[in-house]
Amino acid sequence: MAEARPVRLRGAGFEPGVRRGVALLAAAVLIAVWQGLEWAGLGDPVLLPSPIAIATALGRLAAGDLWHHLAASLQRLVLGWCIGTAVGLSFGLAMGIFTLARSIGAPLLSALFPIPKIALLPLLILWMGIGEAPKVATIALGVFFPTAIAAASGVDAVPRNLIRMAQSFDLPWRRVVREVVLPGAMPGIVAGFRISASIALILLVAAEMIGAEYGLGAMINESGHLMQTDRLLAGVLVLSLLGLTIGSTITRLERWLLRWR
Repeated sequence: MAEARPVRLRGAGFEPGVRRGVALLAAAVLIAVWQGLEWAGLGDPVLLPSPIAIATALGRLAAGDLWHHLAASLQRLVLGWCIGTAVGLSFGLAMGIFTLARSIGAPLLSALFPIPKIALLPLLILWMGIGEAPKVATIALGVFFPTAIAAASGVDAVPRNLIRMAQSFDLPWRRVVREVVLPGAMPGIVAGFRISASIALILLVAAEMIGAEYGLGAMINESGHLMQTDRLLAGVLVLSLLGLTIGSTITRLERWLLRWR
């Protein structure tokens, strides 16, 4: 009688893992090659400073006015993202639930979403004056559209049989929305958060480059005008680290909101 052997599980369920060591190794190799080219005299220290020069510039910034610029940028980013997210969620959920809201909102989103929001900054300055309000409004506008679309799409993705089942138990519509529609739409909404956070960061830098005295965008713009490329790339590095921090925060939020999965 043949010996029984266990059958290998063939279905992994398309669940790719994350190997942080590989990412760190790839980054280390890239930095080493970059620095090696500088030591070999193959790079231009003005056009592309070495990693050591960028780290030195970052150290000088950290001992100077970096934190002032960072605080100004974070204040604009958080305020604009929160306003745009709150309004976008309300608008998108209404579009996903109510016929009238969808009939009005869908054409508006299709018409206004492609407009580059940074192009509206001069108009917002005319309306709101020079100050923080137009910068925050630009970020909020950029966040509003992807959030509204993600919320409406998330509601559309909720299986209709689950909603009908809840309605068959004669549950009030508010409870159906709270206990069925919102949890089912949450994966799409959180995905929208990731997109809107990236858009908010891009618009923040663009708005600060156009009209701000303090902020990471203003610091990078000033460094470029003075040809201080090491300081410029140090600012870009700070933006990259800020983006990684935001992404990590959204990942933790996703795990908490979708812990039922």
